[in-house]
Amino acid sequence: MRALRHEQGFTLMDILIAIALVSIVTAMAIPMADSTSRGFRMKGDAQSLANTVALAKMRAASRFSRTRVYADLNANAYRLEIWDKTAGAWVIDGGTVQLSNGVAFGFGALDTPPPNTQDVIGQSTACTGANSLTDDVVDNTACIVFNSRGVPVDNTTAGAPTGGNALYITDGIGVHATTVTATPLVRQWWSSASAPGWVLE
Repeated sequence: MRALRHEQGFTLMDILIAIALVSIVTAMAIPMADSTSRGFRMKGDAQSLANTVALAKMRAASRFSRTRVYADLNANAYRLEIWDKTAGAWVIDGGTVQLSNGVAFGFGALDTPPPNTQDVIGQSTACTGANSLTDDVVDNTACIVFNSRGVPVDNTTAGAPTGGNALYITDGIGVHATTVTATPLVRQWWSSASAPGWVLE
């Protein structure tokens, strides 16, 4: 006679405990993954912005013309523009870059700029209109302008060399700054959005 085999399986209680454990681990992992993803997006935006500023500096020297990084603070977008001497207008070089979702121009609650960059924290001076070098200031914009030698200058006809240029982006947790000194040295910085602690990247 054959012996009866007893098949062992999982009880309903075993399955419910396993589902509960998987749910708990998932609930813990999703916020951590979201925070990490947001940090990567902002880091990518900061690197792209710094690269655009460096490219504007190089294009100014190679094209023997003024260039600028035009930041639209309301739309959270920026672009590289070159002054077309013949047309007497700023011309977009490439396209407009949109900051990632959750990232915006700003510096949170910080009240101190990165060391040896600005006297007072703030975005660079406002841009001028599309057909102007010196007037028609456009509200809620910030521009870093380079002369034909790649030196940062102000928005005047004379184009006097100037330092203290910066563009800040934040996701509410951290702040990235791209700064340009009068020398012209392009640097990238990071700080917590709640308390100044600038670190050169």
